[in-house]
Amino acid sequence: MASTIPDPRPGTERERAPLPAGDRPGRIEAHGIDHIPDSERHGRPRELFSVWAAANVNYLSLVIGGALVLMGLTLGQAIGVIVVGNLFWVLTGVLATSGPAAGAPSEVVTRTLYGVLGNRVNNAVGGWLVSVCYFALNLAAAATAAFALVEKTGVPVNTPVRIAVVVVIAALTLAISVYGHALIVALYLPITLALSGAFAVVALAVFRHADFSYTPAEPLSGAALWAVLLAGTTMIASGPLSYTTSADFSRYLPRTSSPRAIALWTALGAFVPSVVVCSLGALAATAVDMTDPQTALQAILPGWFVPVFLLALVLGTIAINALTAYSAGLALQAVGLRVRRTVSVLLDGAVAVALTLYGLLASNLLDTVSNALQAITVLTAPLMCVYATDIVLRRNRYDVAALSDETPGSPFWYTGGVNPAGAVALLGGVAAGALCVDSVYTGPVATAVGMDLSLPVGMAVATLLYAVLGRRTVAATLPAA
Repeated sequence: MASTIPDPRPGTERERAPLPAGDRPGRIEAHGIDHIPDSERHGRPRELFSVWAAANVNYLSLVIGGALVLMGLTLGQAIGVIVVGNLFWVLTGVLATSGPAAGAPSEVVTRTLYGVLGNRVNNAVGGWLVSVCYFALNLAAAATAAFALVEKTGVPVNTPVRIAVVVVIAALTLAISVYGHALIVALYLPITLALSGAFAVVALAVFRHADFSYTPAEPLSGAALWAVLLAGTTMIASGPLSYTTSADFSRYLPRTSSPRAIALWTALGAFVPSVVVCSLGALAATAVDMTDPQTALQAILPGWFVPVFLLALVLGTIAINALTAYSAGLALQAVGLRVRRTVSVLLDGAVAVALTLYGLLASNLLDTVSNALQAITVLTAPLMCVYATDIVLRRNRYDVAALSDETPGSPFWYTGGVNPAGAVALLGGVAAGALCVDSVYTGPVATAVGMDLSLPVGMAVATLLYAVLGRRTVAATLPAA
């Protein structure tokens, strides 16, 4: 057991304790989905700021920000969408509060929502599949920057070189994920500082060329404008709504950590860089053609800085994908795959690399990103809402021993291993959202109203259903006082 350094303030002793042997930057993390005992808790909520900041200074944010202007929005409208869409990081912060309270990752905490067996399905689809898809999208975005960097060395970027570049970036990413939590916390502050410096130079170049009074040749209005505003908000919100796993990175904090501080530092760490980088993409789109952002931005950047910029894009993607792969590995364990977390992370990486190569060699990146982000929110938005509603109903009170019990005698076995309240709320939210989609297909509600309402409708239905149906099951599974 790690010794503690006395602190006169109540509840802070463990915050100042040395890192436990199982969670040190130079060692592979010992824990997977198992409970983190109080003796191994450490850290402070403010550490979460750099974890989430480093993960949100990335190329995909530039792509999405530029896409909003390409969709026909004015600069002011695009920035408004960016701010509103990124406010969904508040929900990510709320979910992070469950980590220290339960001493478990999100993949285990959600047994309270869906039951032991129902949660395995949730982790297979809403956890593992969504994470792998995001890993592939981000990896494809980073690879385009890396290809340009390779070209500057004089090496022709043919198919074998493309494959090699993708594999190398994935390998660096997975190395961080395999070593795990302590390495992520240790690395992400310097990564945040490095990326902030690089993007400050990008910002100066963009500001010099941007048209701050930009309006499209044919401004949108009426229903057409609302349709694009909603579609754009859904694209931006898809990022925060995909992180139903934020407890994975807060679960090592002491049980006495302030929930408000956890939510604040998580949300703020993601919100600030996301708004800044997405806005830079929108501003750049007023001056250059952002259908090919990496090439377009090179035209307005100082020549000496272009290689640094390309490296920053790759580094930012490695940061966000290391979090994604880490959570995907935990999701595979929670599905029931009896392997070490390190093995599950490597399996995730192999699948993501295959999807990335398909996206780069056989598809259009911008179309793939736009369609995938809008479609994924049909699932992730209700998942986020059911989880957040459960936290509010139970006020972060968890029966720790019961969470680890996967037998039919567990309080979280519910009915046949499934919690009807959670299943109905999730499926109801997904079904309602699916009727309102207008991206990869057009649902009947979207056809009738002429716009995609899947995000607000799916979230509202899932929240309402669980708030009504979940009260009884939550009350029955609270720990004894």
